[in-house]
Amino acid sequence: MVTQGPLGSVHDAAQRAADILALLLPRPGYQPEPDSLAQRAALTEVLRAHGEPEPIEISAADLAGLRWAAAELRAVFAAPDVGSAADLINGLLAGRAHPPRLTTHGGTSGWHLHVDGSDDAPSGEWFLTSSCLALAVLLAERQASPAGICASPSCGRPFVNVGRGSPRRYCSAACGTRERVAAHRGQARQGAVKG
Repeated sequence: MVTQGPLGSVHDAAQRAADILALLLPRPGYQPEPDSLAQRAALTEVLRAHGEPEPIEISAADLAGLRWAAAELRAVFAAPDVGSAADLINGLLAGRAHPPRLTTHGGTSGWHLHVDGSDDAPSGEWFLTSSCLALAVLLAERQASPAGICASPSCGRPFVNVGRGSPRRYCSAACGTRERVAAHRGQARQGAVKG
């Protein structure tokens, strides 16, 4: 079972969601293996990197619940605008979130907020509700979509959008640069053919 500990910030919880979606969901050039030991190990590392306390043990039921939650959350990351993202988050929280509560998991962590049913809630419920809560806070703070899916046709990786200014289209500068170079080369080829 995933132990559901605290995170350092709302951004950390949203980034954890993006990292888990990237690991559990298919995208261009990446097809996750169903319930492989390697994928469970990679998921353990993602959770560890985001502050989940040891021991991190992921059962087949945990993995199935996390996959289900990741598939549900993908729609929020793919939302075309802030209103759509808000509607999706509200819909996901409406049927699954419980009243907010503070917990220390029996004194094993610092106080933090949960909206899942209990400290022993299924992993999928915990992941979905904690991720939606983080994305909702980011949306409210920025008044913009909190996340996105990389627009590069060869990538499709989910990302958290916390910057100011224009909405991001790419998960990284590398993907943005690769797409700009490809567009420039395509325009140069078209110019050469016309010339």
